[in-house]
Amino acid sequence: MTSKEIVKRAILFEGPERIPYDLPPKWGSDFIHVGTDPDPDWQPSIKTDTKWEDEWGCIWEKLPGDLTMGQVKYHPLSDYSKMDSLRFPDYSKKERYQTAKKVIEEKSKEEKFILASIPFSLIHRLEYLRGHQAAWTDPYLYPEQLDKLLDKLCEIAMISIERFAEIGVDGIFSCDDWGFQDRLMVKPEIWEEVWKPKYKKVYEFAQSKGILTFLHSCGYIIDILDGLIEAKLNVIQMDQQENMGIENLSNRFGGRLCFWCPVDIQNTMIKGTVEDVKNYAKKLIDYLGKFNGGFIAKWYPSPDAVNHSWEKIDAMAETFIEYGKVFYKRKVKQ
Repeated sequence: MTSKEIVKRAILFEGPERIPYDLPPKWGSDFIHVGTDPDPDWQPSIKTDTKWEDEWGCIWEKLPGDLTMGQVKYHPLSDYSKMDSLRFPDYSKKERYQTAKKVIEEKSKEEKFILASIPFSLIHRLEYLRGHQAAWTDPYLYPEQLDKLLDKLCEIAMISIERFAEIGVDGIFSCDDWGFQDRLMVKPEIWEEVWKPKYKKVYEFAQSKGILTFLHSCGYIIDILDGLIEAKLNVIQMDQQENMGIENLSNRFGGRLCFWCPVDIQNTMIKGTVEDVKNYAKKLIDYLGKFNGGFIAKWYPSPDAVNHSWEKIDAMAETFIEYGKVFYKRKVKQ
């Protein structure tokens, strides 16, 4: 099987010959990652190492030497009265997909799974545009205005999906962190009412184009996984699992949702021994990958920001590859 076939079979529970993976360059990947280019006709009002404007008009700042993405200090939609005059980025321009198109053409012989990052962040983009407090109170205070804004964000995402479909991507990826360490950041019923229909609109559109859907979301998000499955999410990328329990995730969602995970980045990967890391990597495969698919191995690509040692990263990667290579063969023999 090619890398692309292995990834697709894992996602769709169709029997990959091994566990697919997306690991540091020295270990390799079954994926080719692409994204959009900046709008060639737009120029930021400010751009320094510590302060810059994004295409949505948000002003970001961070301290010198800060390894994080920084914080938004100016929210262009702090008042919904500004909605009609707000400049939204134009993702219909084909120029924005030229780099992705070139990469796909140049690497076509590798036959890997092409995963495209799209502009589809609902809660995070809402926070950046409106401010943190407003983003979480809008469902109660400004439901109609919020619905209109979220529809606009969905429209932008679908325009981007349309363009990526034209150049032949296999999956789309976006990020929305919905969890604290021990609970959701929003009442599950509010998420179901306000947010789930928006994900469903975008994911169904992607799947109508033959494109699989990926979402990164961290924290304790177990209460919305059923909703995301119903909204047609194929793959959940979660960097934490211990706060929800691997066995619990397997029992409740195994065979219905594919998990794309590293060893838990906040617990075992930091607090555990090298042997603990190896055992945890095997456990992820054992519990989440046993459904004729259902698991993709990953690493956390900003190890310095979370204090991951290369000794443990290498131990994790080697285990994912070596154990993942024989996992399905062992199951057949059993």
